[in-house]
Amino acid sequence: MSILDFTATELGKKIQAGEIGVEEAAAAALLQIKAAEPKVHAFVTVDEERAMARARQVQEQIRKGQLSGPLAGVPAAIKDNMCTKGMRTTCSSRMLSDFVPTYTAEAVSNLEKAGAVILGKTNMDEFAMGSSTETSAFGDTKNPWNLEHVPGGSSGGSCAAVAVNECFYALGSDTGGSIRQPSSFCGVTGIKPTYGTVSRYGLIAYGSSLDQIGPVAKDVSDCAAILETIASYDPKDSTSVKRTDTDFTSALTEDIKGLRIGLPDDYFGEGLDSQVREKIFAAVDVLREKGAIVEEFHLSLAEYAIPAYYVIASAEASSNLARFDGVKYGYRAKEYDGLHSMYKKSRSEGFGPEVKRRIMLGSFVLSSGYYDAYYLKALRTKALIKEAFNRAFEAYDIIVAPASPATAPKLGQWLCDPIQMYLGDIYTISVNLAGLPGLTVPCGTDGKGLPIGMQLIGDCFQEKKLFRAGFAFEKSRCYQSPALAKELEQESLAALPMGEPENKKKDFR
Repeated sequence: MSILDFTATELGKKIQAGEIGVEEAAAAALLQIKAAEPKVHAFVTVDEERAMARARQVQEQIRKGQLSGPLAGVPAAIKDNMCTKGMRTTCSSRMLSDFVPTYTAEAVSNLEKAGAVILGKTNMDEFAMGSSTETSAFGDTKNPWNLEHVPGGSSGGSCAAVAVNECFYALGSDTGGSIRQPSSFCGVTGIKPTYGTVSRYGLIAYGSSLDQIGPVAKDVSDCAAILETIASYDPKDSTSVKRTDTDFTSALTEDIKGLRIGLPDDYFGEGLDSQVREKIFAAVDVLREKGAIVEEFHLSLAEYAIPAYYVIASAEASSNLARFDGVKYGYRAKEYDGLHSMYKKSRSEGFGPEVKRRIMLGSFVLSSGYYDAYYLKALRTKALIKEAFNRAFEAYDIIVAPASPATAPKLGQWLCDPIQMYLGDIYTISVNLAGLPGLTVPCGTDGKGLPIGMQLIGDCFQEKKLFRAGFAFEKSRCYQSPALAKELEQESLAALPMGEPENKKKDFR
């Protein structure tokens, strides 16, 4: 077992015990990045010099007893839509290809206070608009389980990086399933917390009423520890919530006797791949055997979630992206004739096709004559969906659902058919519309060896129930990483200089 096989909290314990050095862990991750990036392309920016300097600083703080948390010294990656002071933040867009922020996002700042070593910024769909990490201006990210398939999106870079052992955990953002769906496709664990739990300060906005930052990691324990670290009230974010129940690691128990689980029949009917259904039902059987009470029920309104979501998200996107006009920051066209020409050319050249599509849709639904017909109707539908979940949570503690109708599609498949990509969000977007928490846990693979994820949905501020159920299920299986992760690890070890300290190659069992 090498350093890279540890979960984030396991590595944190080894670092605190002095068995592994922070520089050693960072160097191992950076070597894996060098080996993996030509094949996977999970990162947009890797700052090796900065990461190693930070590793030395954290090691000294640990030695002095100034850092003793579970994540101190553990190398991590950040989705490239969260501002990092002095490190390029692009949103995987030509529009921000050279943008270097002067401040750091609050969630990232919380990680750094806890001793995180940031390796770099991960690839994503441009401005988080997409479900496959193929709309990035810097090229596709590949799924480590099969390089011919997508990793999901928009946090595909973060999920792929964790799956292929390029980092021990990562931060992603979730607007309509952008953490949970790629976690499912890449065989890792990810949680979208209750809206307002994690500050959005420093997160470059897509849909402000829907966006939420959350962790991606190898297991539920890691996600609980990371969320506990980044969750905080932030007066700089008007939607931030004051919570006193963020001790999420206290919920890591296998005791789920009496936990009421609802299975919405709307989510397990036509359109769901039979192998996905089979694996999720098998996972539910495990929870039932551990003492959970499982019932089927009708959630209703599921078919209206997609149109409501894309109207609201696109409307908010068109408003949020209006600030990128080539004036103060971001891309500016080289040749233009007057102010309006500069606006048009800068935005035409700076934004990709998917972003333009959503800006146009958003501008249309907010325009005079269509506002009432589309946008207001979508807001009313959003309220009805929240009411449907409220009724469901009167009877159940958690709801179990798929994270996606099928496993990861092949590269290019969704780009040729954007409507099919939008329909792929059917099981995740309602959670964002209602502001609920959702956790994806790997529960098997299909006949092609591609991962399948089970989504656990909770009521607002009930993340502990999700962690409790996820942890109980997780104890019935072993974490699996793709074969590619081990292959690349052997390549990176072989690339170590002959004079490299022997402890970089040792077995840490």
